[in-house]
Amino acid sequence: MFDPNYKFTCVERFLNYVKVDTQSNEDSKTFPSDPKQLELSKQLVDELKQIGLTDAELDQHGYVMATLPANTDKEVSVIGFIAHVDTSPAVTGKDVNPVIHKNYQGGDIALTKDSSKVIDAAGNPELQDMIGMDIITTDGTTLLGADDKAGIAEIIDAMNYLVQHPEIKHGKIRVCFTPDEEVGRGTEKFDVAKFGAKYAYTIDGSTRGEVETETFSADAVIIKFHGKNVHPGYAKNKMINSVKIASRFLEMLPKETLSPETTEKREGYVHPTSITGNETLTTLKFIIRDFYADRLQEFEDFLKDLCDKAIVQFPGATYDFEVIQQYRNMKYVLDEHPQVEQFAVEALNRLNIKPIQSAIRGGTDGSRLSYMGLPTPNLFAGGHNFHGYLEYVAVQDMEASVKMIVTLAQVWEEKS
Repeated sequence: MFDPNYKFTCVERFLNYVKVDTQSNEDSKTFPSDPKQLELSKQLVDELKQIGLTDAELDQHGYVMATLPANTDKEVSVIGFIAHVDTSPAVTGKDVNPVIHKNYQGGDIALTKDSSKVIDAAGNPELQDMIGMDIITTDGTTLLGADDKAGIAEIIDAMNYLVQHPEIKHGKIRVCFTPDEEVGRGTEKFDVAKFGAKYAYTIDGSTRGEVETETFSADAVIIKFHGKNVHPGYAKNKMINSVKIASRFLEMLPKETLSPETTEKREGYVHPTSITGNETLTTLKFIIRDFYADRLQEFEDFLKDLCDKAIVQFPGATYDFEVIQQYRNMKYVLDEHPQVEQFAVEALNRLNIKPIQSAIRGGTDGSRLSYMGLPTPNLFAGGHNFHGYLEYVAVQDMEASVKMIVTLAQVWEEKS
């Protein structure tokens, strides 16, 4: 039974965290990609120490780690809870001004500083389940940062609760807050051995009740079309324009299938994300996604075939084709450790929260961590419309996440 008199701290913490600009930089070669992330990380170390996690530290790579010692005589597997400090490069996270819409009674939510930006009820069916809740949004000029500062606030609040309620027995718990998740580098320098957990959970999901144990498998593809530049005044029968080759190639992509805008559920896709170039060299970047890893090879062969067909139309042209493995579906690992998912579902059931066991059309740090030897599904943090101006999170969903983390720690102890 969760203490009904407990004063949650997650919302107060969250409203403080979002005002720290932690936007990561996808073009940076440093780690963290932008040192401004460390401002929040240093603050989190102080807060963890304040609630009693005295070994909290920020390492040289920007990872915050801390320990809540076990208070049981049982042999309990060490579990970890992980969230990320950075926000998406897609929308500015500077000067975030959160707004709380108390006792939401349905309908659209107009954002206060930009009336053209509206969280419409029709396009956000989750709002139907939030009648009477207090909903935190942006003012319309920035993203909010619930992805994943809500997760950070919830983890710290849950640790605070466990410290204040020693009657709740639990094993050793490790906490980690990572940089650069949004640019795909959150686990780049993560030390699994140092973290010391046998299993972990990222608190980085969306809707209340989500237990995500399956992700896309993912590769990146870089295609470089090489042409031949000649002064345009003397280019007849000599110039080979790589921009036109790339354009021809893109035109051959399917119009009704294999793209993010034409697929759903368990359908994979190939997705061009950028094009840069000139007459001599044009570079295309793709991301390729599917739940089945062997399908990635099929997609890559498909793109290579289109490249061949494109350059045939421009005699003398060549291309380079590079595949970069990104992550693999964590389900293959988590299926070998079914208790990790089962205990999360048990925790939700105890709280009368309906588990939503879903597959992510994307990836999480858990995807990589699972293959690094740390099985790590993803659990809800409560946020919606990540990476945009229309991001929002309900206060009551954040508090539900705190309860879930606390109860999950209790389940692990009881089942050991």
